[in-house]
Amino acid sequence: MRFAHVIPPGSESAQLVIAEGDEAIFVSELFDGAPRVLEDLIAGGQELLDRVRDAAGRAPGHPLAGMPFASAVLAPPVILAIGLNYAAHSSELGLKTDSTPTVFVLWPNSLAAHQATTAWPRSLSEAVDYEAELGVIIGTPAKDVSPENALDHVWGYTVVNDITARDIQYSEAQWSRCKSFDGFTPTGPFVVTADEIPDPQRLHIWTILDGRTLQDASTDQMVRPVATLISHLSSSATLLPGTLISTGSPGGAGYSRDPQVFLRDRSTVTVGIDGIGALTTHCRILD
Repeated sequence: MRFAHVIPPGSESAQLVIAEGDEAIFVSELFDGAPRVLEDLIAGGQELLDRVRDAAGRAPGHPLAGMPFASAVLAPPVILAIGLNYAAHSSELGLKTDSTPTVFVLWPNSLAAHQATTAWPRSLSEAVDYEAELGVIIGTPAKDVSPENALDHVWGYTVVNDITARDIQYSEAQWSRCKSFDGFTPTGPFVVTADEIPDPQRLHIWTILDGRTLQDASTDQMVRPVATLISHLSSSATLLPGTLISTGSPGGAGYSRDPQVFLRDRSTVTVGIDGIGALTTHCRILD
């Protein structure tokens, strides 16, 4: 199933819907006590998901009438990110892929929705880059899980744009700040349940910036597959339901190009993964 958050006309709050093409079924209308946001659906486990799926099969769709899918995944308890997980990207940045994954935390204020505008001051950075990434959402607590069992803990998948201020990244010892400006972690527009992605290592991933394709790769090029990442992270901390893991970006970053290509004022960048969705962000640089 494919889920999204939308803001209905006359409402200020997002509601969870099942998305099927241009039709949407509002989950809260399916039965009394049905979840209104994704976190509540995840917390309900497989039993609640099965109940929603069964009820949706008997419910009529509601036309969106031009209303966009206005919001993506709401802020999870933790956003964990993996760096240098594609050899081509590590090489183009001049950074070494270590023997263990490079892990950092992204701040919740960095989350942004599909079609949102991300703005930053020119005085902070004029070297802001894009990074298309596969997002993995944990559904059941994972602690000390093996790679063989790791995918059993995945609730679903989404698209992440790990926007990065490269000049800050190369001037500081840690990566959280350069990737955690307000709006620097767009996610969405959909969350696809794990049963629809039989192999997360066989997905086409891409980026289009101002009409130009700049990343075009496959998740099978990851240095460490999703299952290995989950196993590694769970060895030191329990991964709680709702945790979002961003799994690294393939080659094609703007920083490594000659001439370099960065997000400009009024740029539009779309990152996508076939079978999950295309996530668009509008950019503004503030003087």
